[in-house]
Amino acid sequence: MNKFIGPENIIEKKKKFLFPCSHHFYKTPPQIVRGKMQYLFDCNGEKYLDFFAGVSVMNCGHCNTEILEASIDQMKNLQHTTTIYLTEPMVTLAEKLSHVLPGDINRSFFCCTGSEANEGALLLSRLYTGKKEFISLEGSLHGRTHMTMAATAIPMWRSDPYISDCFTFAPNCYSIDKSCDDAAVESLQSIERIIQSKGSDKIAALIAEPIQGNGGIITPPKWYFRKLKDLLERHGILLIVDEVQTGFARTGKMFAIENYEVLPDIITVAKALGNGMPISAFCTTDEIAASFTKPSASTLGGNPVSSATAIAVLDYIKNNGLCEKSEKLGSMLKSGLLKLHKKYSIIHDVRGTGLMLGIELLKDDGQPASEETDLVLEKLKDKGILIGKNGLGRNVLALQPPLVINETDVNFLLKELDEIIGSIC
Repeated sequence: MNKFIGPENIIEKKKKFLFPCSHHFYKTPPQIVRGKMQYLFDCNGEKYLDFFAGVSVMNCGHCNTEILEASIDQMKNLQHTTTIYLTEPMVTLAEKLSHVLPGDINRSFFCCTGSEANEGALLLSRLYTGKKEFISLEGSLHGRTHMTMAATAIPMWRSDPYISDCFTFAPNCYSIDKSCDDAAVESLQSIERIIQSKGSDKIAALIAEPIQGNGGIITPPKWYFRKLKDLLERHGILLIVDEVQTGFARTGKMFAIENYEVLPDIITVAKALGNGMPISAFCTTDEIAASFTKPSASTLGGNPVSSATAIAVLDYIKNNGLCEKSEKLGSMLKSGLLKLHKKYSIIHDVRGTGLMLGIELLKDDGQPASEETDLVLEKLKDKGILIGKNGLGRNVLALQPPLVINETDVNFLLKELDEIIGSIC
């Protein structure tokens, strides 16, 4: 006898007890009940290759034994005290993070979510500069708190009718009818005009994702962030880099900004740091951190269990060469996707780095192929593969798998994607 209530009953309970803003993928969604490394299993025992990793969370795989053991061992001894008491895991994690964070960024403030980390980074930039306003990029998603929602430029995620007006948006590095380089040039020119218009004495920081996840895997050219950082430094404006989706080996580097050879002033992390356990942080240099002196705390941020888990995550990434693996398998996957790009006209673009790749689908008239995107997701699910979707038109197939996948998994995805896109074109 099946002990699970099943998808239909879950949907009914969602309708009855959750807020109506809570949505789900698929017309016929499975009830996921178990995970193991790159695989998920539903209530009927069906196996799925996970190519979304809970939106770049499960970089080290579902229910990874090595990481689970560290979590459970800590849970058996001490779960929580809050930061007003001295515990070892949090400071050990902070020290370990300081060795992998880029440049001279070695101070961390721990919290629970990416939104909270980005909120803290924005606050920190105000404290350090004494300035109030910010620049963000079109297509950005930085969170669901008041300030981070204001920093977000995707309409569907801006639900607050009284959202803060302290952000000015500049174009990102994407345009349907322009090259990535041309769009990047226009982005920098727009940012410079904003600085001149607002005044550099008003703008505390610019916040950006190295690769915009929900915006559609928007990937700037290699030179973009170097020129951006030079521009900001000339005007005394900080650069906050949001690595919530891109961090911890996702793009072939520990942090995606390392692909651009740029050192941010503040960096935010979350998601994959806990591999399913809630933890996040905003991190910066000694100089900038010194401006945050008034008492502050996060009740659950950096608690012993999350910290012990994150320590195990960092060890697993290093010991198993996940940066190198992401780069190698990402290159293999992207090469296969580019072949499909040449084969099918519906594929407008393939972009991304490492194992953070996007496939943009457009109709013949240049409009977002949103319905076709949903159909591909549904058919892949029926074949035993789960992927994501994003983009302003919800027309970008998002491939962000656990970094423990292998070449067989990559070939399986490419084969099924080829057949499915061929069947709908």
